[in-house]
Formats: sequence, structure tokens, C-alpha cells
Amino acid sequence: MSLSDLIQQNPWSATAFAALLAVIGSIVARHAIRAVLIRATRGTHVLRSMLEATERAGGLTLPLLAMQVVWTAAPDDLPVIGTVRHFNGLMLIAALTWLLVSVIEGLANGIAARHPITVADNLQARRIHTQAKVLSRTAMVMVFLAGTSMALMTFPGARQVGASLLASAGVIGIVAGIAARPVFSNLISGLQLALAEPIRMDDVLIVNGEWGRVEEITGTYVVLRIWDERRLIIPLQWFIENPFENWTRTGSQLLGTVFLYLDFAMPIDPLRAEVKRVVEAAPQWDGRVCGVQVTDVTERAMQVRVLVSAASSGNAFDLRCLVREALLAFVAREYPHCLPGTRVLGKEAAQAAALPQA
Repeated sequence: MSLSDLIQQNPWSATAFAALLAVIGSIVARHAIRAVLIRATRGTHVLRSMLEATERAGGLTLPLLAMQVVWTAAPDDLPVIGTVRHFNGLMLIAALTWLLVSVIEGLANGIAARHPITVADNLQARRIHTQAKVLSRTAMVMVFLAGTSMALMTFPGARQVGASLLASAGVIGIVAGIAARPVFSNLISGLQLALAEPIRMDDVLIVNGEWGRVEEITGTYVVLRIWDERRLIIPLQWFIENPFENWTRTGSQLLGTVFLYLDFAMPIDPLRAEVKRVVEAAPQWDGRVCGVQVTDVTERAMQVRVLVSAASSGNAFDLRCLVREALLAFVAREYPHCLPGTRVLGKEAAQAAALPQA
């Protein structure tokens, strides 16, 4: 049997053989292009990250693209060629969507890798990390929606149903818009957070009385790592509509306060000297601020405020605890009679206090 007779008996033979050659050729071309790109992007964090992120998606996209070219060039009278073209087209749209999402993810990871947040002064790095994560996830959602729309548009029935719903059932569109409002609100809030920067990655926040660090920012919520290792999940829109404290908005340096309640007889100068000695020996102190002041007086005791500074919120908390413990021990050891207490006057003392002064 000749080749022409075989092709006449099985018209799919030539097309399938051409598709097989196209897949093999695309795989070989992919490996060759990838090897060239690896050498060309050596030492470039962003491009190398994008190349690594698109490895699997690119390995699927090129063969599907090659097969789509073959199916398009195949005769229209080939059995089920229309179904094959449609299915391969859907797979190609999905692969291209995956490829674009991988490119965006690789770009964001590469930018973040160029600006590590492990350095001491990481304000600029945290800003870049936050913008890269939020904007990349927003772009990924938009690419996914575009890919899904393109896939649905390949079905004539879906286009007709969509047109009928838009033309005759506007109420359904209104209901769908109301139902999707939280999604779009969080999407817009994510863009606002990325551009206005009220919070960034690794920021220290006080949210509803909880102290924690920003651990993750997704397209819909923020994960706050609480000091006791709990996780607080907060929608993005909440940060736009509610006030909160950001301890690292413009820098990580903080002032810490320690309040002591002591008897009026407590001398301040020895206390001030002890505070200076303690903070100078403490590694948490950054050398900026060290002060002792009497800030209030009640009928029972005086309020002494100790003000110290640290390079970060964690160091500030540890330094406050260290100073508080050291001062309590100092007062109990050197001036035990100056600890706060309640005075009870005897009968004669009370009578003397009640006499009018001459």
C-alpha cells in the first residue's frame, strides 16, 4: 500500500504526523531558547526570576501553539477538526493565561529579591515589597478574568446567553454587581494600599488593640502576625475605612515609656542616674533619648515617666521591660521607704495636723 493510499484511507495520518513534528520541534526550540536566555540573564535577578517562573507554563504553551498552527492549516473537511481546533484553542488560552500570570509573579519576585527586607533600614524595601505584591496580584486577577472571558467567547452559545441576559434581565446584572461588590471593593482597596502606602510588608500595626506585624498582603485581605503567634485576618477595605496605628510608617525607630509610682520622698537625681546606667548597658538602646520626669502627682504618690528610645518596636518593648525591672529593684534596694504606700496617722499626729497653722 502506497503512502497516498494510506492517507486516503486515514486522512488524519498526515495531520497527526505534522502535529507530532510540530510538538517535537517546539520542545527542541524551547530548550534552545531557554538555554540562550539563561546565559543572557545571568546576574539579572528580575529576568532570571521571570524565566524560572515561566518554565512550566512556557513548556506547555509552545507545543499547544505549534499544534494550533497545524490544526488551523488542516483541511476543513477533516473529521472532527472543528472540535479539535476548539479544544486546542481553549487549552492554548489557558496556557497563555498561565504564562502571563507566571510572568507577573516572576517579575514581582525578582523585584522583591533585589530589595531584601532583612537589612536594618528596610523602609524602602518594605515599600517595594508591598507595591510589588499588591499590584502583581491585582494584575494576576485581571489576566485571569481576561483569559476566562476569552475562553467563554469561543462558545457561540455563551455569547448568545450573555447577550440575552444583558438585554432582557438587567436585574440579574444589578444583583450580580451587588454580590460582587466586596470583591471589587477589595480589589480597588488593594490598589489604594499599594499607591498610598498606609501599610507595608513587615509594618508594625495596632488593630483593634492587637499588636502585630504585617506578614502577608493578598488581593483580598491582610495577614497580621500577632506577638503571641496568632494570625489576624483583615479585609483590605477595612484599612481604607477604619483608623489604625502604624508604628513603622516613616521609620522603625520608636520611643518607649516606663511609668513608676513612687513616694514623694523619692529623690529624682539618683533615679535619673540609674536609668542612664541601665540604658547605656542595654544593647536595645539606640542612644537617642533617655529622660526621667515627674509627670503627675496624686494624693498618694507621684508619677515618674522614663522615656527611652530604640531602633525597632521589638527592641523598644524589651528595653522598657528591662528598665522597669531594673528601677523597681533599684528603688527596693536603695530607697525601700520610697515605694508607694498608704499613710495612717496616729491620734496625736492627726490632732496636730488638724490644728490651724500660726
